[in-house]
Parts: sequence; structure tokens; C-alpha cells
Amino acid sequence: MSVSSEGALPVAVRAVGGGQEVAITGRIDVHSVPDVRLLLHEIIDTGNGDVHMRLAGAEIGDATGLGVLVEAYNRARRAGRRLAVVDMTERTGRLLRASRLDRALVLRDAEGAEPVVAVTA
Repeated sequence: MSVSSEGALPVAVRAVGGGQEVAITGRIDVHSVPDVRLLLHEIIDTGNGDVHMRLAGAEIGDATGLGVLVEAYNRARRAGRRLAVVDMTERTGRLLRASRLDRALVLRDAEGAEPVVAVTA
């Protein structure tokens, strides 16, 4: 199901075993973050299980793009859920490592969905 009909970025959401998968395509930056934030809040607040973020088609454009991931991660934790970044670009992986966000987010490989980095408190 496509959720973003009016938003700035193409977003697809589908149910997967035990949660939802969110695929975002395009640039996540100061211009698109409000739409992404509203979408993620809705998914986290109304769903259950893990939220799998597919970012292979997305580009983190600035610090607000990273910030919306951190905000979604924290919101998911407060709701008793887990946010996992799945299938990201090499650049996004470097950004998460450089900002040390890879220590907070659960990163999974796209094929086996096995944790790559453990969650730390």
C-alpha cells in the first residue's frame, strides 16, 4: 500500500511478518522531513511489531534526515517497538557509522534480516 499520496517523497508501506516495512525513495532533507515524520509517527503509533526502513532508494540529504531516523527510533522504543534500517545505500551506512547512530539503530541486512549491529542502551 502506498501511503504518501500528497507528500514530497514516494513511500510504500507493506505488512511483513511481525511488523511493517517502509520503503522511502528520494532525498530525505529539510524539505521532506515533515512528511516523513508524520508518516513514521502514524506507522509507529498505529501498528505493531518491528518497523523495517528500506532506504536503498533514499538519500540522507542533511542532518534533519538523520534526525528523523533518531526521532522515529526513540518513538518506536517508547511504544515498545523496534525500528530497523534495512537495505540502505553505502553512503547512508557511512553516515550512520560516522555519526555513531549505528550503535543505536538496529541495522539488518536485506536478505537474511539478521541483525548486523546489536542495539545498545
